Amino acid sequence: MGLFERFLSVWVGLAIILGVTAGHLFPGLFEAVAAFTWAQVNLVVAVFIWAMIYPMMVQVDFAALRDVRREPRGLWLTLLINWLVKPFTMAALGWLFFRMFFADWVAPETANEYIAGMILLGVAPCTAMVFVWSHLTRGNASYTLVQVSINDLIMIFAFAPLASLLLGLSDVTVPWDTLLLSVTLYVVLPLIAGVLTRRHLLARGRDRLDRWLAHSKPTTILGLLATVALLFGLQADRILEQPQAIGLIAIPLLIQSYGIFFIAYGLARTLKLPHNIAAPAGLIGTSNFFELAVAVAISLFGLTSGAALATVVGVLVEVPVMLSLVAFANRTRHWFPEPTPLEATS
Repeated sequence: MGLFERFLSVWVGLAIILGVTAGHLFPGLFEAVAAFTWAQVNLVVAVFIWAMIYPMMVQVDFAALRDVRREPRGLWLTLLINWLVKPFTMAALGWLFFRMFFADWVAPETANEYIAGMILLGVAPCTAMVFVWSHLTRGNASYTLVQVSINDLIMIFAFAPLASLLLGLSDVTVPWDTLLLSVTLYVVLPLIAGVLTRRHLLARGRDRLDRWLAHSKPTTILGLLATVALLFGLQADRILEQPQAIGLIAIPLLIQSYGIFFIAYGLARTLKLPHNIAAPAGLIGTSNFFELAVAVAISLFGLTSGAALATVVGVLVEVPVMLSLVAFANRTRHWFPEPTPLEATS
């Protein structure tokens, strides 16, 4: 691992501090950045995420995609966790903490909004940043792409009815333009650029591609750090003004995140999946499509609602949690069988 990757937790910590400090001291600057929004998707954040995942898309070998069917268990595991486990455990934890454990500290109406925000996070599996977590665990890039792509397809049809069921609402308004634009910006366009770049480099020899991939690694980390700093800067005042509420929301989100990972990772070990499929399978279920969750929370409950705050806390919790799980996954690589030449394809 390079310098950036070895000390990634340090750089992320500094990015969080920088973002919160800058957002508090220069709110006008971040308000201007927030104005660059289309269909409730911040285009500056989209650029940073795009820069972050584009180098990883260059690793995707389309010739290997057709072979994913030879090892479908990792894909089935991802779908099981994302659609039959995660949404329901998130709703259960929200109810348990805000209707029982924290009932004396949070007003009932506010508690309902916090639960709603948690549910929206639970029914929105990760789309973009999971490529970073997969990359950091040396996951199979082609297999990860298939997992994310099928999740996106299911989300288009399942998000609204599942959210309606768990929220207890008869009509959940899903901002379809936000959903489709996000998938286009965070998956489709980087993938097209990655395919074209890979073909261009391979035409000049495999060594040229390998050198390009080696030199592009810092771009991924810098994109992640810029994204983190910007997201925390945009929410700086909310973070500083409501530390108690953020702490209360963070507790069940932390339990959910670690619980989902260890369920998925444990099942992957039981199934004896290779590590480069098992680790991304666990991380995909743990991570959230927070851009969509925030947008839907704002459209349903309002910008200053408890639901919107809960989805923002999801962003605050996710990055440190995912870094700790990446470190754990890398230390436990020996728990899993070595990948076959087919499974090792990236």
